[in-house]
Amino acid sequence: MRVLIVDDSRAVQSILTRILVGLGFEVHVASHGREGLERLAEIDRIALALVDWTMPEMNGLEFVRAVRTRHEYDGLRLMMVTAETDMDRVVDALEQGADEYLMKPFTKDMIVQKLELLGMMSASTDPLPQPPLTR
Repeated sequence: MRVLIVDDSRAVQSILTRILVGLGFEVHVASHGREGLERLAEIDRIALALVDWTMPEMNGLEFVRAVRTRHEYDGLRLMMVTAETDMDRVVDALEQGADEYLMKPFTKDMIVQKLELLGMMSASTDPLPQPPLTR
């Protein structure tokens, strides 16, 4: 299953990539929201995007809004993974179309739990097969 990480921190990209590859996911990376939209257009069948809030050029909330306006991404799951801890921010992200919200710092177990909540993994930590997304 393909996953897109949209985060301007190379350290966070590396940590998330290591966790997700270890869980059996194919990982792609973008450093800001505009690049994330480009990756979505270039790479077929991305099932999940993990998105930071604070990034240059296009922030995570703008990315979520842009994705949710495009019907070809209706099946794409969006998880905010961010240091933004204010409850108003959490509510805003979820209202704008994020499916889950994970606050930094995080652990592998926290990632697994969120993936299970999204229906992306079974309790045995195997990625669930996803139906092909239509484009």
